[in-house]
Amino acid sequence: MKLTVVLVFSLSLLLSMNASAADVAAGKAKYDTICASCHGATGKGDGLAAVALTPKPADLSKTLLDSAGLANIIKNGGPAVGKSPIMAGFGGTLSDVEIENVAAYIKTLK
Repeated sequence: MKLTVVLVFSLSLLLSMNASAADVAAGKAKYDTICASCHGATGKGDGLAAVALTPKPADLSKTLLDSAGLANIIKNGGPAVGKSPIMAGFGGTLSDVEIENVAAYIKTLK
């Protein structure tokens, strides 16, 4: 009986960890579609649209934000955290899971 309980608990813990793990590949796909035009393919703030923007987009390869901070900016936009007012929020476009995935991908740009 104890072994069964331990196995069931271990399996449910493993499944919940996998379900909440961010999908970096899916995050990259969304980043390439939505973010790269301003932040650039490698996140350095040198996307094609960056030339026309003031202030310039952040260099995401140097961000000190954790995943939660990145998710907040992605969801609510720059003004929500005292950053650039031209950084739009994508909470109405992306689901929370998609935002988590994009944040996870951005963390790989360092």
